[in-house]
Amino acid sequence: MRTPVVMTLGMVLAPCGLLLDLTATLAPGWRLVKGFLNQPVDVELYQGLWDMCREQSSRERQCNQPDLWGYFDAEPVRVARALMVTSLATTALGLLLASLGVRCWQEKPRFPLAGLSGVVLFAAGLLSLVPVSWYNHFLADRTVLPADASPVTVHVSYSLVLGYLGSCLLLLGGFSLALSLAPWCEGRCRRRRKEPPGSPRRSSISTVHVDWPEPTLPPAIKYYSDGQHRPRPAELGAARKPKAGFPMPRPQPRAFSNQLDVLRGEDARSPGDSLGSTGSCHASLPCDSDL
Repeated sequence: MRTPVVMTLGMVLAPCGLLLDLTATLAPGWRLVKGFLNQPVDVELYQGLWDMCREQSSRERQCNQPDLWGYFDAEPVRVARALMVTSLATTALGLLLASLGVRCWQEKPRFPLAGLSGVVLFAAGLLSLVPVSWYNHFLADRTVLPADASPVTVHVSYSLVLGYLGSCLLLLGGFSLALSLAPWCEGRCRRRRKEPPGSPRRSSISTVHVDWPEPTLPPAIKYYSDGQHRPRPAELGAARKPKAGFPMPRPQPRAFSNQLDVLRGEDARSPGDSLGSTGSCHASLPCDSDL
């Protein structure tokens, strides 16, 4: 059996979403801060969930920068840490279930397990989409995400974009794998329709049977109304009385199996009898001689 298209699509999109979310979680690039006073113009500060890096065109990137504004203590950052890690763990679990459910190396996939993996991956996409969207909402709010005042400017960085893409791929891959539940549900519904009902169905108002009282009828009418053509109940006792006498013997019926048996009566008659019968007159009719 060929692997369904929805399973193949889910198995392609889900690992890509996992890779993008992993990069977005670890890379220090959720927000870009630049335009510092008393600093070179090309100095930029990349802020992530776990680290901050300073970058300048004439120097290499320097990470592990001190947190001067209490950025890591901000609520969106702490929530994003917890939800992104949870999303990664949920995605790994979903991919494990999907590998066991799709089973590309065997003939027939397991539709229920593949559909369950799609639900898990869809939930993982939601878990990663929520912190990314929340962080982006408070990106420019310096009271929620601390930063220096103007002329310092804040911008969206690459990790936030990767987080959005990874979340969307996980949602699409999970939804595609969740469609594997459709054939399983259809087959289950068909089997339930074919199975006999375990308990008697509850009668509707159209099938209610009313036990009306039986009218009192004379014995003869009551007896013959049931379609029984027998003697009346009053005559049954007389009919069952033994008869006097003894049965008369009856002759056995003859079976005419050959031509001789059929002509047995003709052979017993004589030729004279046949002629006499033709020459004599009938007793009830007058003869010619009498006339």
